[in-house]
Amino acid sequence: MTGVGILLRSFLRRDRWLLVWWPLGGMLLYWSQAVSIEGLYATQAEFDRAALAMESNPAFIAMAGPARALNTIGGQVTWQATAFGAVVAGLMTMFIIGRHTRAEEESGRDELLRSGAIGRRAPLTAALAVAGIANLLFGGLIAVSLISVPLAVADSVALGVGVGLFGMAFAGVSLLAAQLTASTRSVYGITGAVLAGSYALRAVGDVGNETLSWLSPIGWYQRMYAFSGLRWWPALLLVALAVLVLLAAYAVFERRDIGSGVLAARPGPDRATPALGTPLGLAWRLQRGSVVGWMLGMAFVGLSYGSIGDGAGDLVGDNEAAREMFAAGGVDLVAGFQAIAMVMIAMISSAFAIASVLRARAEEESGRLEPLLATGVSRIRWLLSHVAVTVVGSVLVVAAGGLGMGVGYGLVTGDAGAPWRFTWQTSAWLPAVLALAGLTRLLYGIRPRLATAGWLGLAFVAVVLLLGEVLRFPDWLRDVSPFEHLALQPVAEFDAVAFAAVLAAAALMGVAGWFGFARRDVG
Repeated sequence: MTGVGILLRSFLRRDRWLLVWWPLGGMLLYWSQAVSIEGLYATQAEFDRAALAMESNPAFIAMAGPARALNTIGGQVTWQATAFGAVVAGLMTMFIIGRHTRAEEESGRDELLRSGAIGRRAPLTAALAVAGIANLLFGGLIAVSLISVPLAVADSVALGVGVGLFGMAFAGVSLLAAQLTASTRSVYGITGAVLAGSYALRAVGDVGNETLSWLSPIGWYQRMYAFSGLRWWPALLLVALAVLVLLAAYAVFERRDIGSGVLAARPGPDRATPALGTPLGLAWRLQRGSVVGWMLGMAFVGLSYGSIGDGAGDLVGDNEAAREMFAAGGVDLVAGFQAIAMVMIAMISSAFAIASVLRARAEEESGRLEPLLATGVSRIRWLLSHVAVTVVGSVLVVAAGGLGMGVGYGLVTGDAGAPWRFTWQTSAWLPAVLALAGLTRLLYGIRPRLATAGWLGLAFVAVVLLLGEVLRFPDWLRDVSPFEHLALQPVAEFDAVAFAAVLAAAALMGVAGWFGFARRDVG
């Protein structure tokens, strides 16, 4: 274990912002549910009616989890936040472990470090310690934020402890995946597949055979039953899983060569297709898996929203404040709910657009861009190829969300025209998605190290959308968000001027980013 302390300090220095924003963002997921529900219903009778409508909707249960004590604030927080909070913890931990283990071996930095006086297991242990600190912060912030609402102390702590243990279980899964494969992308693929499988098992089990939910770590976390008869013993299952996979990861590590994985990498084809011989073909090949994955994910999200059908009124009860919020001051509550759902689809899709822009930065950081430019490919062709993939991918991802929502609504209500109508109305938010991508491109073009700050733009629009009214943000601050300027269809008519203005702003930021990229050093 020689050198663990030095490596830990180095990793913490590199991850200082990651250790701030991931736990804060996850905490906001729980805390925002608590403060938004508090005061939403005027009477307990309204709350009871809304809870009854939620717990009788299989789509809601599949999306969020077992419905318990939904007529309480704590029960609602547990129901609405735990499944997604576990996903956030799993992704955060996966990126930390992958970044400090397999990515270091791929880049060759790990071999350089090992030439010094450090122990063989020191890098793994230091990465695991960083993951532990991140999950401790995540769980601690959740507990403190819920206690401040105020909610019951023991149940609030249980939600924090559960998500922290879930994150450590996936630290073990990621660490084991890093020993099995020879590439960071494969580590993310394996860990992501395990995470998606956990979510799917829980969803199928919660609406059908509960035994399947007991095969999912997310199901274990939710079955601690915080705020509805708290019990701690399911947390022991998460502890056992974490210990087992970590022991397996260390055991496999001792039996493999540094720089390789247990599973041999398959050689690629000896000849590339003609399309791969162009910058555009290469950019698409690098991102096509992400585009397809996001399309499927957003179609599922849209399907969940659409399956509510015309039952939005049952969810908010008779509370006038809630009705005004969903109807945005209009008269049609169902249309208002659909409009909010479309905004959510567009906002989530913005994460794809930002990640797509950051893929270009990853190519530059990995050192693959310089030899590519040495072949005669110009900077403008290379960057425009990535811009084209980001734009086309964003269109497809947003449209998939709208189409899924329309299909879900059409299946419930029999409205055959809903898929086309919802696809178009959701796609009208595309300029806002591209504006966030343009902001990230601008930051990347000026200074690559600032590019990840594009995620702050997404966090800002989410805070404005979810908490702008609660926190009484001034109008000028809310106007900074591109989502504030587009027409809230279907409760408002399509505004072509606003659509074109936000689209122009997105294009201007993209062009400014290109000028910056053209004038700075590469690498």
